[in-house]
Amino acid sequence: MEHYLIIARSVTYAQRMQRALGRAGIRCRIFRAPRELTELGCAYAVELSVPDLTAALQILHREKLDPVQIFLTPKGFYGEAGS
Repeated sequence: MEHYLIIARSVTYAQRMQRALGRAGIRCRIFRAPRELTELGCAYAVELSVPDLTAALQILHREKLDPVQIFLTPKGFYGEAGS
C-alpha cells in the first residue's frame, strides 16, 4: 500500500506533527527515518496515507511544523515527493 513519509528533524518535532495531525483527525505514526532517506542522524518519519497528504501539509504549515522532506513509498521503494 502506498503512503507518504514526512521527514522531521527530530523525535520531538515528529511528536508535535503527530499531535497536530491527530487533533485534526488524521491518523499517522512516527518512527526513526530510514538511513537511506536522510543525512540527519536524529531524523524521524511521520507516516500517513496518500489521501491525507494535502490536508496534513496545510495543518503542519499552519502550525509552523514544516517537513524536511516528503517521500512517497510505493511497494517498499522510496521516491522523493517534495520538500
